[in-house]
Amino acid sequence: MSGPTSALTRSVVLTAATLLSSVGTLVCCVLPAILVAVGAGAALAGLVTAIPQLVWLSEHKLWVFGIAFALLAASGGVTWYSRSVPCPSDPAAARACQRLRRVNGVLYGIAWIIFTLGFTFAFILPRLTQS
Repeated sequence: MSGPTSALTRSVVLTAATLLSSVGTLVCCVLPAILVAVGAGAALAGLVTAIPQLVWLSEHKLWVFGIAFALLAASGGVTWYSRSVPCPSDPAAARACQRLRRVNGVLYGIAWIIFTLGFTFAFILPRLTQS
């Protein structure tokens, strides 16, 4: 597959990878904070026991957020480029092209929302509570 649909498909795949990395920011920082805030510290301890990689994610949150941000930037560039790629003239392929553009935009927006939420919990809220 080559042409406009291929470029849009690559854009959607990159955006999906970006969404996955943004979810890592939720797991790293938002989930533990929410569990502690609602009084579920024991559940957090059980979760960390079952999935010890959560501790690694929390310890390396600068890397997690840096990689997520780099993927967001790359995905944004590809999304910006693919917005001007013409869709095929075949009606079915044109509909698929338009659908891929919408899916890509929605996934990219969700990834930014998740990243922002994770960043807020990891870096902004701790500084506000220290004051």
